[in-house]
Amino acid sequence: MDEGFLYLENGKYQAAETFFEDVLKEFPTHKTARLCYGRAVGLNGNALKAKKIFTKLINDYPNDFEVKLNYGESLLWNGEFDVANAYYQKLVIEDSTSFPALLGYANTLSNLQEYEKALQFVNKALVVSPKNPNALVSKKYIYLGNAYQKQQMQQYEAAESVLKQCLSIFADDKDALLNLANLYLIVNALEKAEKTYTRLLDNSTNSTDKISAINGLALVEHLKGKEKSALKMSQVAYDSLIDKIETKVQQQTQERYIQALIWNKKFKKAQMLIDELMKNQSNENWILALRATLNVYKSNFKESLNDYEQILTNDSTSFDGNLGKANVLKALGRYDEAYAAAENTLIFYNNQKDAVNFIKELNLKFSPFYEGKASYTFDNGNNKAFSVNNSVEIPFSTRLRLLGNYTFRTTHTTGIDNQANSHAVSAGVAYQLLSNLAIKGTFGVTSASAKNNEYTQLLADVLVNIKPFKLQTLDMGYKRELQSFNAALLDREIMQNHLYANYNISSNFGVGWFTQYYYTTQNDDNSRHLLFTSLYYTMLNTPSLKVGANYQYITFQNQVPTIYFSPKRFNAGEVFINLIKDENIAKTGEWFYELTAATGLQYTENLERQNTYRFQGKVGYKFSDKGFVNIFGTRSNIASATAAGFTFTELGIRLKWFFQKN
Repeated sequence: MDEGFLYLENGKYQAAETFFEDVLKEFPTHKTARLCYGRAVGLNGNALKAKKIFTKLINDYPNDFEVKLNYGESLLWNGEFDVANAYYQKLVIEDSTSFPALLGYANTLSNLQEYEKALQFVNKALVVSPKNPNALVSKKYIYLGNAYQKQQMQQYEAAESVLKQCLSIFADDKDALLNLANLYLIVNALEKAEKTYTRLLDNSTNSTDKISAINGLALVEHLKGKEKSALKMSQVAYDSLIDKIETKVQQQTQERYIQALIWNKKFKKAQMLIDELMKNQSNENWILALRATLNVYKSNFKESLNDYEQILTNDSTSFDGNLGKANVLKALGRYDEAYAAAENTLIFYNNQKDAVNFIKELNLKFSPFYEGKASYTFDNGNNKAFSVNNSVEIPFSTRLRLLGNYTFRTTHTTGIDNQANSHAVSAGVAYQLLSNLAIKGTFGVTSASAKNNEYTQLLADVLVNIKPFKLQTLDMGYKRELQSFNAALLDREIMQNHLYANYNISSNFGVGWFTQYYYTTQNDDNSRHLLFTSLYYTMLNTPSLKVGANYQYITFQNQVPTIYFSPKRFNAGEVFINLIKDENIAKTGEWFYELTAATGLQYTENLERQNTYRFQGKVGYKFSDKGFVNIFGTRSNIASATAAGFTFTELGIRLKWFFQKN
């Protein structure tokens, strides 16, 4: 039977199965032939048939240890790990020095995710057979399984420790390095991830592993916000693809390259490559996921949703399908469905960090919060003011929110000793009627006490928010407020009624256009038209860097310059640069900021033109996932920035605190 033994040793299981089947036709009761035939059948993929063969053998030879070992292995082939666990416990008691028994038990425990105990028994197996390659392979995967288990439990330091132990034994092992790099990506330790991928690249002896490392480095560059560098690296990996590269790595490389094109907004080329892949693999999930991602970046959310639905039709457990669907539903404003999709992800991927964070972010969006702002302003007209603004928002569902506000402002004009105070209280609701239609209404009262006048007035603010088309938003509203910039204006009890509209158009190539129009009537029989428009270009996304130009036009029906700034014609133009690290994307323990600088010209009626400048900034710190604080300031000499056209300065502090977790 030497020929059959060679077939088994060399992995030619079909040939071995045929060989021993022929032997058994002549010698049907031959124990060794039956054992070898059972092994060949099982290793050739027919685990259930193999188990039946070994069951008959163990009935015929109940005390034969070799038969018992093969029966135990057939339990593993059939995935009956609980049964195998009890069975191998008996075997290692029967012969504590049996290498197959010790290794079989270690593999059983590994499949049951009892990794610490599995490691004990694989080490015992290696004492019996030092440096045995099968035992070493098992030991490596026990380490990897243990690390993954701890990673899923978010025990990241423990997972890192296990992987480092693995690498201390299996130096520069590809699987261990890839798992360690992935762990660093999860915890956002990007420098460590980069070093790990570089280590893999430097120590790889084949093209497949080198390409895997470069794909990882490209992802790190993307997470650092270095999109051009990510594309350059991905291009190197893509250009290195040859036929002998593993199919899985070829797919990963194509996927990363197309992703890098999308990150760099090279949508046409990405679309072309996706279409080419679709010709022969139109229903492959990884290609559908790429097309869905491309449509997300192009804000084609409905088309993206269709692809994620198809992915889930193909595989209801797909991580990309479930969480991708959740993200798209969130972008479409279908928040209840987004929650359901994210929770469905956690059914299949328990405690998965991205899904957990997604739900956490949604919870924060619909959590009650308090926002307080205190500011001090002064100008070169000897006006000084201090104000405190307090707002509360309490969501009752993903559609309905209760709003409340209290504002106190005190103003003082030095030199003439004119002082006034005002209080304003308002409450209202915001309701999302449709995914692209929301309304908000607040009503309240304001009371003022000035040098010559005391009064109470009604306040109102009604807003309709519409998303008429992709990448476009429209606000239309009515607002009634008190002109409260300085003490003199408060004394005159000037109420303003605004009809206004804001319209913003964004694009996939960085250009945006914002336009605002106000028509204001006042109870002093004056009226105003205000038009503001801004054309801007986004040069960087993270942090956001924008440059652009603004234009502003104001006209009043009546000119009362001794009371407030009210020109017949006012025009202003400026160019600006704006740098933002958004407070909403800052993580706990991180700083966020916004800096704006602008300069231009302003023209007031027939007066000579004047140079303008504007500096605005804020710097804040997110002290927890429940809140943050920031300071802010403004310095400007644009006439329309104040009621009197003076040089104006504002300094302040702001606090936002989510006082309930959900």
